[in-house]
Amino acid sequence: SLSLSLSLSLSLSVAIRSNFLRVEVIAMATINQVTSPAVLPSKQNQPPSKTADTQSVLKRLQSELMALMMSGDPGISAFPEEDNILSWKGTIQGSKDTVFEGTEYKLSLNFPADYPFKPPKVKFESGCFHPNVDVYGNICLDILQDKWSSAYDVRTILLSIQSLLGEPNTSSPLNTQAAALWSNQQEYRKMVEKLYKPPAA
Repeated sequence: SLSLSLSLSLSLSVAIRSNFLRVEVIAMATINQVTSPAVLPSKQNQPPSKTADTQSVLKRLQSELMALMMSGDPGISAFPEEDNILSWKGTIQGSKDTVFEGTEYKLSLNFPADYPFKPPKVKFESGCFHPNVDVYGNICLDILQDKWSSAYDVRTILLSIQSLLGEPNTSSPLNTQAAALWSNQQEYRKMVEKLYKPPAA
């Protein structure tokens, strides 16, 4: 039993270390893209702190990724794309005992150069019939707009969107049809099942 526990702990440690090394590679690739002489203006016109700021953002995102991986929160995940740590793909599953139970949705998260002082742009990439999501995947969520705080992180964003699925704000909807139907949960569930398309693997 003890050896099995040690083995599982070692496997988890190796997996996390492997993912962290992968993120470091992605981060270095991003730094190279951002600081490449072919892309940036001449050093004479470039603010001297630009590179340091970029590295600070990348370190912040590396830290957030590790925190998300270690959190173990059910039904949420996200990881940067292969060549750009400022662009992430996320997944959210509908919570149990809600009309979205059993569903899974893909998200895109694009972080600005001055993150975390400005929020990322987050969109549903798979269709979601919800009062606060429009047909283009845009999300009406205050922490992604005027209520954003630099104390928030990727985990906070994903948990907030997951919570929003089951507890929408129907008073200021982006999808009026979904808002009007929300009060009838049985019919709403039928609509979710009718429109839901599982995301590609």
